[in-house]
Amino acid sequence: MLKFLKGFTITALLASIFLSASIVKAADSKKPIVIPLHNWSSQVVMSYVIGGIFESMGNNVEYVSADSQAVYESIRQGDVTISHEVWQSAFGASFDAARDAGGLLDWGDHEARTLEDMGYPNWVADLCPGLPDWTALKNPDCAANFVTPDSGGKGRWLEGPQSWHQDLMPQRLEALGLDDLWMVKFAGGADALWAELEAAKKEGRGTIIFNWTPNFTDGAGFTFIDFPPYYDGCRPVDGGDGKCGSPDGYLKKAVHEDFPDTHPAAAAMFKKLSFTTSHIGAMAALVDVDGMTHEDAAKTWLANNESVWKPFLN
Repeated sequence: MLKFLKGFTITALLASIFLSASIVKAADSKKPIVIPLHNWSSQVVMSYVIGGIFESMGNNVEYVSADSQAVYESIRQGDVTISHEVWQSAFGASFDAARDAGGLLDWGDHEARTLEDMGYPNWVADLCPGLPDWTALKNPDCAANFVTPDSGGKGRWLEGPQSWHQDLMPQRLEALGLDDLWMVKFAGGADALWAELEAAKKEGRGTIIFNWTPNFTDGAGFTFIDFPPYYDGCRPVDGGDGKCGSPDGYLKKAVHEDFPDTHPAAAAMFKKLSFTTSHIGAMAALVDVDGMTHEDAAKTWLANNESVWKPFLN
């Protein structure tokens, strides 16, 4: 009997050691999950939202400023762990290149679909009859209502930072035969776009700016211009003539290939995570409308939306 008990004790001890080793192996690493910060509100707020969820699971998080194009190579190399807002129109090519080179995994899409293009606040539509049809921009009387001191007598399109789309919009103006009447100026960041919206409204003048959805402007009355439809290969970078608008695109997530092994619980949560247009617009609005810091906006959103994010933990 004693011999049996000793044998049972040894067996139980071995089983306990094996079970403990399995648990340790399955636990998330204490190594920080590195999350990038870019230069538009929803991305930064969502960085802190996702970081907050990771931290609620016991993970360590580190935030780093990162170029919105080069970040996919950084993920591929393992310097950054995840990307949570891969916009197809702006960053799809950089994402594809990193994925195809190896080291970066496609971790699925958000429920939200995206559009990134030029448009205008609804209250300026009367300044250019025929909008949102892009052919209205051929009218010199229309262009004259969008001249600014820095536009050289032409109507101005205010693009986002040049790093987002390079020369896509100047190429489109030329391809559509609009460059005699219009020019493109690049903003320093998203804040400059929203400052332009506010200034134009206060001054009662026309403005055409780059914008996107999901964004806080979804509920504020903003219309995208109807350019010729996008199709694969229509852009100059893909060998096309550049006359097309932007696609109805994905909003994707990406991770470094080791993430599911080093942080299995966090990786599983992140793969389930999916936000809607209204979720993302609300995150941005906390900053761009309500004036919160990005960190406080994330804390507020998490506190008010537990029913949204807690199911991702299961």
